This record gives sequence, structure tokens and C-alpha cells, in this order.
Amino acid sequence: MSSVPVQQPSDSTEFTVEAVERALQQLYYDPDMTQKNVAQKWLSQAQASPQAWLFCWALLRPDKVPEIQFFGASTLHAKITRHWTDLPAEQHESLRSQLIAEVGRFSCGPKMVLTRLCVALASLILHNLLDSWTTAVPDLLRAFQGGEGSVEVDVRHQALLEVLVVLPEELQIRKLPAERRAHLQRALAQEWSSLCPILRQILRKETTAGQVKERVLRCLSSWLALDVDLGESEGLLQDSFTLLKERELFDTAVETLVSAISQCDCQRFVDSLLKMMPQVLALQEPLKKSVQDRDMETCHGICRIAVALGETHCRTLLEQVDQWQGFQALVSMILSCTGMPGHYPVDETSSSLTLTFWYTLQDDIMSLDTEKQTLYLQVYRPVYFQLVEVLLHKARFPSDQEFTSWSSDDKEQFRTYRVDISDTLMCVYELLGPELLRNLYDKLGVLLTDTTHSSSWQDVEALLYGFQSIAETVDVSYSDVIPGLIGLIPLITATNVQLAETIMLTIGSLAEWLADHSIMLAGALRLVLQALSNADLSVSTVSTLKRICRECRHHLRPHANDILTASQEVLVKQIHKTTQIMWLMQALGYLLSSLPDEEILGKLLSLLSPHIQQLERLANETPSPASKLSTLHILGLISSIFSTLDLNTQREGQEDSRNSHFQPHANPVVVVLQQVFPLIQTLLSKWLKETEVVTAACAVFEKSLKTLIRDFAPLVDQLCELIGQLFSSYPQACALDLTRQLVHVFACEKEHFPPIAALLELVTSITMAIFQHGARDHPDVADSFMQLHTQVMKRKPDVYLTGGLDIKVVFYCGILSFKFPETPTVKSTCLLFTELISHCEDLPEVREVLQEDGLLLLQTLLESIGGQSRGLLEHQSEVMFSVSRYCPTLLSLQLRDALQPPGFPSALLTPEQKEHFCQQVLREQLSKWKMRDVIKEFSLLCQGLPGVEYAASY
Repeated sequence: MSSVPVQQPSDSTEFTVEAVERALQQLYYDPDMTQKNVAQKWLSQAQASPQAWLFCWALLRPDKVPEIQFFGASTLHAKITRHWTDLPAEQHESLRSQLIAEVGRFSCGPKMVLTRLCVALASLILHNLLDSWTTAVPDLLRAFQGGEGSVEVDVRHQALLEVLVVLPEELQIRKLPAERRAHLQRALAQEWSSLCPILRQILRKETTAGQVKERVLRCLSSWLALDVDLGESEGLLQDSFTLLKERELFDTAVETLVSAISQCDCQRFVDSLLKMMPQVLALQEPLKKSVQDRDMETCHGICRIAVALGETHCRTLLEQVDQWQGFQALVSMILSCTGMPGHYPVDETSSSLTLTFWYTLQDDIMSLDTEKQTLYLQVYRPVYFQLVEVLLHKARFPSDQEFTSWSSDDKEQFRTYRVDISDTLMCVYELLGPELLRNLYDKLGVLLTDTTHSSSWQDVEALLYGFQSIAETVDVSYSDVIPGLIGLIPLITATNVQLAETIMLTIGSLAEWLADHSIMLAGALRLVLQALSNADLSVSTVSTLKRICRECRHHLRPHANDILTASQEVLVKQIHKTTQIMWLMQALGYLLSSLPDEEILGKLLSLLSPHIQQLERLANETPSPASKLSTLHILGLISSIFSTLDLNTQREGQEDSRNSHFQPHANPVVVVLQQVFPLIQTLLSKWLKETEVVTAACAVFEKSLKTLIRDFAPLVDQLCELIGQLFSSYPQACALDLTRQLVHVFACEKEHFPPIAALLELVTSITMAIFQHGARDHPDVADSFMQLHTQVMKRKPDVYLTGGLDIKVVFYCGILSFKFPETPTVKSTCLLFTELISHCEDLPEVREVLQEDGLLLLQTLLESIGGQSRGLLEHQSEVMFSVSRYCPTLLSLQLRDALQPPGFPSALLTPEQKEHFCQQVLREQLSKWKMRDVIKEFSLLCQGLPGVEYAASY
């Protein structure tokens, strides 16, 4: 159809067939998006109009194009679903007859129109099934089972099956009260016994077309979701297994069987499940053939069926002890799926489906009573040892040549697959215990020391990967094979990057063990430092060095010079990327923390002096993109090393550690910070509006503050002055975050808090001005401001008593922040008010502002709750609970007033619902969890979404 200029629909246009057709042409063919939107809006109004009950039939006439017919069917569905009460009861029967006739007329297509009409008919059935049309399903069967000739029969069957498929689906997606939904589900389920023979008859008829058989299978899947009797479905399920042999129906048959087997309620029908077992096991031969033929799709489908049965009903099948051999055969079948030949994901995609089953089987065995558990452990421990061999084989890398030919997406999928295998091995260790490590160690020893056995680097890497997977999360400190493993690692010739990476990561996973066995540390550290200069091993080597420096810091003194020398060399050569360099600096921070006091400053300056000198040059340069990157890099280096150079907490292994601490002015970190402070000040003056640079500079002080804690005291005055200058010139959230950290550390330090109090007054005054001029463009500043004053109220509430800080400013900024669309900002605002309200007794200023504007707070809170507040209800409910707990008088006097305006906070609320909500809130002063439920229910009512299903997603 060609595009034809049409008259723009207007609100005054009569909703006639001709007008609707013009609007549809405009919607489909007008290139102007504005005009399309106008047409869309008008058509929505047309669908909601009373005239839609009439024009929808005209749009379905045979002479109309499919797009117009589809809109007619969609309109009919919309009217039945949303405007059913508008239709007089005496017209229900004629609507039913007319709609069934239309479904029959469109049974030959177009498919999209037929489906929409069937959905409309399903909606009609759901309206009437419990009262005026209890015989809906039998009536449908009679209406669509006539006809002569195989073609006409297939066509009518197709229409019938389309209705039957969408009927349960429409029930699932309709928003209905739970009780009515349950009644409808039971009413439909009762019809299943009469449907099954008819569906089976259609399925087994030789002349039935493949498309019709496919719809029968989809119908079975759809109705099984209604929790129908599985026993009555046995014949259809048996036919579904048979249809796996028909290539064009294989995928649909698989989906049907998986859907049927995966119904958790099927566990009520144990006999039916046991009858399915031989049929699933009979698929082993087709599975073997598909493996031989490299038919990945068939392999995948059969694996899905086997795993669905084993995973969904593992516990039920284990309970049938007399059937243990059948279940063992199923487990063996799944194990063969796990060990599917070839490399994932290039040669096969089925093995990943099975991994969750092994968790399920293990958990279910361990949850059985002692007698059954003992029996099954004897049966399945050998199976799990086989599983380990299979998993390690599947984790092997392909040959270098083959791996090079893989796409980047294949490589990433393989990496993720290996992570899943690693998690599975960790789980398996819980069942097999230390014997598993011994098994891996023996195999690795044979590979590395027995010259009669040929091995590839892939075999060695896979075994090391198994060790790493277990040691990463399991305490192996008691294992007697780890010393032998540490001794075997130097025997490995790592000529391959993947093998070398796994060696590094394995050493890293043993860092805690090395801390308890420091005699083995030198050899492991030597391997790591040798690999540190290899850019290809950057991530694995640097992360391993960081772990060793963190876990073994009390044993690093003899190795400090070696680590520092190797690290400085790679820093000078710029071998590693920025992220790894930051990790390396963190590792060096741990290392320096372990050194004698008199050595730390010298080594720290040796490390940082070249970078400080470069920072000085940058401070004197004109800003440019290149200088910005260099500045960010150096500030990142300094903040990284200061984040872990912790002289207060790193000496737990030393005697008399308190006496060994520096005086604050002599603390090496303080000395360096004082040296770089003027440079940072100069840089900030040049990069004032560059958020990245300002954030990086603030991070230097924030990381140092977190590790120095009170030893940061000599820098407090300077830093407060710098933050004040920074925030006055160009307010940024990171300055408020740094202020919050100062409050947290020095709130109780009378000597050092005065400059912080002055800074608080300054940033509060500036932020108030931002709110007065419109803070909508600064949600991050609003968020950090809320967090800052929450911290002040927690740590130093008496600061509001001095007169310098006006709690009303904070209150009204919080009111405005409630209206921000950003979830983090509203969350921080809720936390602020929760804390603020709790001080209504001990802070007269808080009590006064609540007395003056408590109504405003309640209205703002209710408006927030009534909006799209998903993810915030817990925090909003805590504010309401805080009001209820600490200000019950305010709540009892003003809650009803807050809800008084009509349509507030939602036009969907009735006066009765508002009153019920008030009674519930006023009653709840003890349980914040009950208050949360009250607020959740109220929020759903405001949005017109009451119901358990929606509430569960909150």
C-alpha cells in the first residue's frame, strides 16, 4: 500500500471506520514521527470509546488489509479485557457467537489476526467461565470439530488449538484477584480430562498436518501450567516422545517435554514420573547417534530433557529407593552429557546445561536421612570422581592453532564456562573432601615426573586449574598435598600464556596457606617476580603479588628489596595497564606497612619521588588532554598506595605495636601528603571544572584518611581550607564525600573539629543556594549532601545546637530531594529523615521544624510512596516508622490531614482505603517489617496494582 497524505485526526473527530482507517494509514506509513505519535494517541482514544464495540467488526471485513484487520482484532480484545462492564449483559451471547464465527473465518489466516481474535475469545471465556458460560470449553470443541476433507479439518483444528493455547496464557498474564484466579484455574483444569483424548486423536491421525501437531504440543505445554493431572497427560507425553523422531517437530516436542517435566507440582504424580524414566533413558541411543553425526541441536534437546527430569525431581526420585538403578542410569546419562565430546562452545553447547544438576544431586543426597545418605554416598562418590575427570577434561584449552581461530565471543564464552566448572569443582569438594586434592596431586605428579607418560601443557593447566578452583574458596590449610604442589610448580615449563596465568593464579589462591607456611614463600615469590615483567601475564601476576603482600605481609621483610626492585623496574618501563599499576601500588602499600618504621619513609619516597616530580611539572603546565591523563594516573598511584599503607592496623603480629607507631607529624604518609599538598592545590586551581581530576585529588585524601584515621590530624586545617575553596568555586559531590569522611573520623576530637564545623557551615550554605536556584541538574551533589548530614547527625548531632548550622536548611533541602527521579538520591534522603526524626527529643531544632512542617514532610513522603517507588519502599517505610516511633503525636494529628486532598497521592485511592491505611500506620510502632508491608500495600493501591504477584517483585 502506498503512502497517501491523510487528514490529521483531532480530538473532535468522530470515531468512524473511515477515520480509524485514515489514522492507521498515518500510523503505518507517515514518515513523520510526530504525526505517527498523534495517530497513535488518537487510536488509543478510539479503542477506549463506546463506538469501538461497533467499528471493530467493520475493520475485520474480508476486503480490509491485514494491518487494519489486526487493529480490529486488537480493539476487540481491548474492549473485552478493559471495558467489559460497558457491554449490556443481553449482548454477551451475540458477542460470543460473532467472535467464534470470526475465529472460524480467519482460521486460514492471516496468522496475526487469528491469534489476536483467539486472545480476545480467551478473554471473553475468562469473564464468563464461572457464571454465564460454564460450558465454554465443550462449546468450543463442538464449534470447531466439524468440517469435511482433511484440509478443512486441519484448518478448523488449527483455529481450535490456537484458542486452547492462548486460553491458559491469557489467564497467567491477566491481573486478577488471587481467589478468582484460583477458581478459574480449577475450572479450566477440570476440562483437561475431556481435552486429552481429542488432542491425542488429532496428534495420532496420519493425515494431520505438521503445523497442527505442533499446535497440539504447544497446547499441552500451555495447559500443563494449570497444574493439570499429569496422569491424565501420560498418553500425550508418550506421543511427544515419539514425535522427537520427526525432524520438523523435534524442537517443539523438546520444549513440550521440558515444560511438562519442569512443573514442580509434578512431584505429586510420582508414578507418572517413574513411567517417564524409561522413555528418557531410551533417548541415549539417539543421543549417541547425534554425537557421532555432530548434530548439536539434537544433542542439546535430548540433554535438556534428561537434565530437566534429573534436576527438577532429583529429591523425589532419590526417595524411591527401590528404583535406584533407574535413577543411576539417568545420572550416568547426564554425566555423558557433561562430557559431551568437543570444546565448548565451538563443538558443542550442551555440557553447560548439566552443571547445576550436580549441585542439586549433592544437596539432595546430603539432605536425606542417615541411612539413605550412606547408601547413596556409596553409589555416587565414584560418580563424582568421574565427574571431576570429565570437568577437567572439558576445561582443557584447545590447541594453540585452534584457539587462535576462535572468535572473541567464543573465547569469552569459554572463559565463562571455565568459571562455571570452577564453581562446580568447589561444590564437589564438599562431597569428596581432601581425597579430591590427593587425587589431583597424584595425577599432576605423574604428568610432571613420570617420563613414560606423554602429556600436553593443556593437561597440566587443567589440573592446576582444579587446584586453584578449590583453594580459591576452601580452607586447604590442613591438606598434606599443598607443600608437594608448591614443590611441583617450579618443575612446570610455562611456554604458554594460559598455563603461565594458571600457575600465577594457583599461587595466588594459596596466599593464605603461604602465610602459615612462610618457609615456602621464597620459592613461590621468586616465580611471581620473574613473571612480573611479562605484559601478557599482567592481570594474573599483579593480582597474585597483591594477594601475597596482603596475606603474607608479616613475612615479607626478607623479600622486600626484591619486590621493590622488580616493581620499580616495571613501573619505569610502563609494562602494565593502568588498572594493574594501581593493583601493584596497593601491593606495595601492604609491603611497606610490614617494614621497620625507620625504613618506610625512605622506601616510600624512593617509589613516589619520580611521580611527585612529574606531578610538579604537570602543575606548572597549561592544561591539555595529555596532561589530564598523566595527572589522573599519578593521583591514582598515590591514592592506591595510601589506601593500603596502614601503619595502625598492619602490625597485629608485632609486639608493643603501639609504641612503634609514629608521631602523627612523622608518619610517612603525612610527610608525603604535606609534600604533595601544594601541588594538588595548584592542580585543582587549573582543573577546577574537570570532575575526574577533582575526584582523583579528593580520593588521595579520602584513601589516606581511611588508613591514617586520627593520624591524619596534622592535615585537617589545610584540607578543610582546600575543600572550602574548592566547593565555593565549583561545588562537586566528591568534596562533600571527603567532608563526610572528616566528620566520621574527627567527630569526637575537640581539638580538630572546629575547622570541620566551619567547613560544614560553608558547604551547607552553598548547597542551600544550589537548591534555591534549582538543584535538579546536580543530583550527585544533593545525594552527597544528604549523606553528609546523615553522618553529622549520627556522629555529632550537637553541632546543630551551636547556631552555625540551621537544621531547617537541611530539612527543606531534603524535602526537595524527595522529588528527584534518581533512586540513589531519594534513598539517601530517606536515610537522612530516618536519622533526623530520631533526634526530635534531644534536638529542639528538629522538634521545632517537625511541629512547623511535619505536614509537609508527610505529604512529600506519601507522594513519593504513591509514585513509581520500586526499590525504595523499604527506605520510605523506615521514614514512616521513624515518625511513628519518635513522633506519634505528629502522626496522629496530621496523617489524615496529609491524605485529605482528593486524588492525593493517587486518584485510584478511595476514602475507605486511605482511612484503613491511617489506622494501620498509627497502630504500628514496634515492627518496622510490618510497617514495610503496610507501605508496600499502600504503594500498590496507589498504582492500581494490588496483588501478591506484583508485590513479590519488590
